[in-house]
Amino acid sequence: MRAGKGAHISAVFISYARGDEAQSQRVAEALRSEGYAVWRDDELPAHRAYTDVIEERLNAAEAVVVLWSAESAKSQWVRAEADTARKLGTLVQANLDGSSPPIPFNQIQFADLLAWDGRSDAPGWVKLRASVLALAGPPPTNEGPANVARERSICVLPFANMSGDAEQEYFSDGISEDITTDLSQVSALSVVARNTAFSFKGSVGDVSEIARKLRVSHILQGSVRKAGTRLRITAQLIDGRTGDHVWAQRFDRDLTDIFAIQDEISHAIVDALRLKLLPDEKRAIEQRGTADADAYKFYLMARQYWVSGNHGDPRREERVIRICQRAIAIDPDYARALALLAIAQSSLRFWFGRPGDDGVAAAERALLIDPNIAEAHCPQARRFAEEQRFIEAGAEIATALELDPTSWDVNREAGRLCIAQRRIADAKFHFEKAVAAMESDFFGWGLLMSCKFALGDRQGAVELAGLTFAQADKVLVNDPSNSSALVVSAAALIMMGERSRADERIERALLIDPENLNIRYFCGCSYAMAHDLTPAMEMLSAFFDGASLAMISYAEADPDLDNLRAEPEFISMLNRSKERIAGKRGATASS
Repeated sequence: MRAGKGAHISAVFISYARGDEAQSQRVAEALRSEGYAVWRDDELPAHRAYTDVIEERLNAAEAVVVLWSAESAKSQWVRAEADTARKLGTLVQANLDGSSPPIPFNQIQFADLLAWDGRSDAPGWVKLRASVLALAGPPPTNEGPANVARERSICVLPFANMSGDAEQEYFSDGISEDITTDLSQVSALSVVARNTAFSFKGSVGDVSEIARKLRVSHILQGSVRKAGTRLRITAQLIDGRTGDHVWAQRFDRDLTDIFAIQDEISHAIVDALRLKLLPDEKRAIEQRGTADADAYKFYLMARQYWVSGNHGDPRREERVIRICQRAIAIDPDYARALALLAIAQSSLRFWFGRPGDDGVAAAERALLIDPNIAEAHCPQARRFAEEQRFIEAGAEIATALELDPTSWDVNREAGRLCIAQRRIADAKFHFEKAVAAMESDFFGWGLLMSCKFALGDRQGAVELAGLTFAQADKVLVNDPSNSSALVVSAAALIMMGERSRADERIERALLIDPENLNIRYFCGCSYAMAHDLTPAMEMLSAFFDGASLAMISYAEADPDLDNLRAEPEFISMLNRSKERIAGKRGATASS
């Protein structure tokens, strides 16, 4: 084992192409089940440069498993990673589809996983495991793999909102996320992703049990009470093995001290775990994007509305725009607030066809202040897509993904762009990334379900329907009037064959929010996929009467509607809608 900067980092690095995500995950899970620490690029820490993390993990790995396929052979990333591993003497090769690896890798032995079904005694797997064993040594054997905690690892559980006001939830959630981000900057510490940590929100389970499930050495939990300008934050660092408190503190401060409190918590954890904080890491932790607590508060509020608001209702975008403008009025150089403002403006302008700012100006300003904000590339990508300039749109998204491959906003935008080009497998990949980043994204789960169906994986679509329904139903518990959650859960029910329950939810959604075109579109798609053409046409008729150009372009490419493409009524509706948009544009140009 090589000592030094990366000695604590995962023993096995897996290199793969985007289209081989499922196979790479199977390989990773099989190696983890045997006790190996495995790293893939779906575990990139928040707000660190993609290339920096990849280089660090590659150099630190004892074995680099490269999964070759026709797609990965064309990937510059995979070839570069394979070449680095070859030079370091850590290369382990496997072939997924029978295609020949590129030169010079076709001259090196590889394991054949073409027909591998996950069995541990399959010849290809035995060969791959033997190579990993030779390079990385045997995995830990003193405990079952599920019980082996990663040394110096932590999960930041969502801090409890003790303010007595559910509306303050955005604030406690934001603090939890920011502490997670801060700790992710520490190279000597493994931090559980926000999505996984938030799956335990509200849990009253035993902390040691949570630590065992996550294989972490420590748990951070706490609470936030906000009353006017006063804050009370409690935090406890708990040893996951014993359940003992390693460190605990209560902070009674003014709201203006919020950043100092977060810094103190992060530094206290670093000290308690006897970690060394490098100068760059210390600067990264202490950089907040704003020094004003009120601007920060409004940004957190806007972000909460953006994530959990009612999709398809332009009032969500309008609310986010107003709150972000308030934050920017307090701090004009708050780049993250500018980027969120830009995304909301872009959605209002293009998706809803509203006149006004398309967000590009605010996005460009955000990038001038902080060039590393991935989400600020989304408005320009959407402008290019609106103009059918898909190459330029793809370039913007590629830049954004290089900055932050795990970004929820960027992967959602990338998925939409892929659908517009009928690249369904790529869209599926990005929607998977989106729901991994934000498990509560019921709309993303619904889109992922549709992709599975379009790719012919009917059983997979039904399985995802269950997950989609569960996430949408969680939202409805707290917000029964969320029409998008109603209609997405209805689409999941249709996929599962529960039509009567689905129809009840659709009726509720239309009564609550009759002007929401997303509702009618999602319903039309669900009925079309179920080959129920009459209600599909009824829903889509109202949709096409008011659809924006972006909505129409999406519908033209959406595989959900393929069962309707040859229907004269559908063709007529689509053409009338395009003529309506063309007439509007002509009238605007002449005026």
